[in-house]
Amino acid sequence: MKKEDILMAISRIRNEIGHENIKPDIKDIIFNENNKELLIITSDRPEKSLVIGKGGWVVGRLKEDLKINKIHVESYLDLHLRQYRMELALKKFERVLKNYDTETAKPLNNLMKLLKKRIEFPHSPEYILEENQYEKSDNDNKAIVALSGGVDSSFALIIAHMMGFNPLAVTVNPGDIILPKYYRERVEKLTRTLNVEHQYLEVDMTTVVEGALEGRYHPCGRCSKLIDDTILGYGQKIRAPFLIFGDLLATGSQSLTYKKDLLRINLPAMLSATKGETKALSGKYGIFTTGGFGCPLLVETVKKYNHMNRYSVQRVLRETRAGILEPGEALDLVMSLFRNK
Repeated sequence: MKKEDILMAISRIRNEIGHENIKPDIKDIIFNENNKELLIITSDRPEKSLVIGKGGWVVGRLKEDLKINKIHVESYLDLHLRQYRMELALKKFERVLKNYDTETAKPLNNLMKLLKKRIEFPHSPEYILEENQYEKSDNDNKAIVALSGGVDSSFALIIAHMMGFNPLAVTVNPGDIILPKYYRERVEKLTRTLNVEHQYLEVDMTTVVEGALEGRYHPCGRCSKLIDDTILGYGQKIRAPFLIFGDLLATGSQSLTYKKDLLRINLPAMLSATKGETKALSGKYGIFTTGGFGCPLLVETVKKYNHMNRYSVQRVLRETRAGILEPGEALDLVMSLFRNK
């Protein structure tokens, strides 16, 4: 498969569907023969838009014409920014490693190997590597992995398991209004699939729920802090050296921080993963997103109080600005807030 042939096909398709026949600047193409997946790297985001076309028509037709399974379109500038963020994380990682003995550091070394590979090939959405490439630790240290049942935390657990962290998946259960049954089913399905130990931690969210439903505040900040504090407290109790979360922000050096002598790793953020990548890896283990915001309390709060939408939209914008969400994904999330009216 040659770049010139792809350019000719895109030009033909744009002409056939009535788009302006502008030739995009394609920097490189990479075809994965095993998965029948094509990566198209454009010079900038406007060029990426030309390849995708309005409503995704161009790239959709191209996939059909080439008879392949999937096409990813990436901007070179976005990939370069991802590399830079991961290099910042790597520098922090190298300092952090000095704090651990050889056995405890083994899964960290494994994760550093993956990070270096990701820096070298930031365009590759494939995270699954042969597990026997990684040296397992012989000690019994548990790494607590916060698992909500969403695709981001599932991604974090899958990677932590692959890296030999000896994970203990922990789910804070505030009740159905925040953690509905279908999320608990996903949690239990994934931990069974990976054969990972799992534990629920009960927490009283009554004050958060009542305040949100009375319109006094947006629930996410208070809920998130209570969940984080509960997991941190449990980590201190069992003396776990590592806490692993599925946060996509903050990236770079802030993806590894110390919380009361426990190393917190925001694993997707450290790998500068996109929402599309967390969905892809989690989907391979049967964990799929339903779209929109998954928390019933949030949905009910923004339904009752229009001004609360502002804070949810700000969250979407932060992830879009960081390149985690594509504009189309961000628009779908924002529109989901208003469909609930």
